[in-house]
Amino acid sequence: MSAHSPSPAPGRNRKVLGRLSLPERTFVTDALRTETVGGVLLLAAAIAALIWANTPIRESYESVRDFHVGPASLGLDLSIEHWAADGLLAVFFFVAGIELKREMVAGDLRDPRAAALPVVAALCGMAVPALVYTLVNVTGGGSLDGWAVPTATDIAFALAVLAVIGTSLPSALRAFLLTLAVVDDLFAILIIAVFFTENLNFAALGGAAAGLAVFWLLLRRGVHGWYVYVPLALVIWGLMYNSGVHATIAGVAMGLMLRCTTRKDEGERRSPGERVEHLVRPLSAGLAVPLFALFSAGVAVSGGALGEVFTQPETLGVVLGLVVGKAVGIFGGTWLTARFTRASLSDDLAWPDVFAVSSLAGIGFTVSLLIGELAFAGDKALTDEVKAAVLMGSLIAAALSAVLLKVRNAKYRRLWEDEERDDDLDGIPDIYEQDNPAYHLRMAEIHERKAAEHRRLAEVTGGASEENDGPA
Repeated sequence: MSAHSPSPAPGRNRKVLGRLSLPERTFVTDALRTETVGGVLLLAAAIAALIWANTPIRESYESVRDFHVGPASLGLDLSIEHWAADGLLAVFFFVAGIELKREMVAGDLRDPRAAALPVVAALCGMAVPALVYTLVNVTGGGSLDGWAVPTATDIAFALAVLAVIGTSLPSALRAFLLTLAVVDDLFAILIIAVFFTENLNFAALGGAAAGLAVFWLLLRRGVHGWYVYVPLALVIWGLMYNSGVHATIAGVAMGLMLRCTTRKDEGERRSPGERVEHLVRPLSAGLAVPLFALFSAGVAVSGGALGEVFTQPETLGVVLGLVVGKAVGIFGGTWLTARFTRASLSDDLAWPDVFAVSSLAGIGFTVSLLIGELAFAGDKALTDEVKAAVLMGSLIAAALSAVLLKVRNAKYRRLWEDEERDDDLDGIPDIYEQDNPAYHLRMAEIHERKAAEHRRLAEVTGGASEENDGPA
């Protein structure tokens, strides 16, 4: 999403994290509402998994998680955990693909100047955690395989934290966080595709590519109907899985193919991509991601195990990467962009606000858990330890950001109230109508009616006072 207002006139400094345009604000609000609900479900699923895996019935958790189902003849005899990671997360990445496409063709990311801030911040927010992990493991003699684990941001989990602590975060900061997550998802997908693809089945990969070509052709021909696209998507996903490329790549590829521009001459109010995203996002946020968390976050946690998180180089690298690397990387990238361009921070915000949001991005969870499984696939014990490190790092980042955001909550609440105020009751926040003469005329009428009512009340109360002041 846009992290700043529309481009100013030449010669003027651009505001970093300034007020969003009204259409962008509406889109961000709708998207974040669904993600927040999904984030609460994600938290509930993660807690349920931890309880289930750390009680006397933990054997039932392992039995369900490791239960295999699916046609073996098609190479799809997978465990429930595997179905969740490769199947359900394909839906998550499908939505991420649509978000990214919309931003590149219809959002503010289509403007290179507007895209610079979130892209640089996201890249620094991935590079620094990877560097922190690498340094910790080089000095501690650990494995470098997990360098990508702390690079991801979980937007749903982050928004759930915001919902729990009740911070009225201004829409510009929420949009900045969402944009970071979208760009973050793109590079996470590239990392998975490039670094976690080993043995390729070129026949299956060619079949997946042919399926994607058919998918694209049907879209361009304007063919409608879920009964056409859903079976085709399942075939593409199955072929992609068997090709050796991580199956979630199929999801993002199909998402990127949807048209995300509106055709005004045909009376379109929303593009096909936005309509599909509106339908699929609740499925992704409310079902796919929580179920993935349920079958991935269930690791045995004890005092000794938590202590080992801070002593092993692999797990310590993950924790420090999420807590320190993310905050320093995103904050540093944002500051450098503002420092070396003609941009300045919005007058309503301060740099500590940017740092607080940067620390919130240290909640890695979903994609970090996925990359952790891929990075240490041959070592079940280390995989579980890295998962525990992701949970611990995300928890520390959430606590740190909650404290930092609470300090400024009163300021945020005032900004939020200003953004929401609609005194003329026309459905558009007043802050967006200051240059509209019709708005000022409506407000004048409202104030005149109020003034007339106050004059009438003054006459009534004045008359009553005169009667009371008369002789007994």
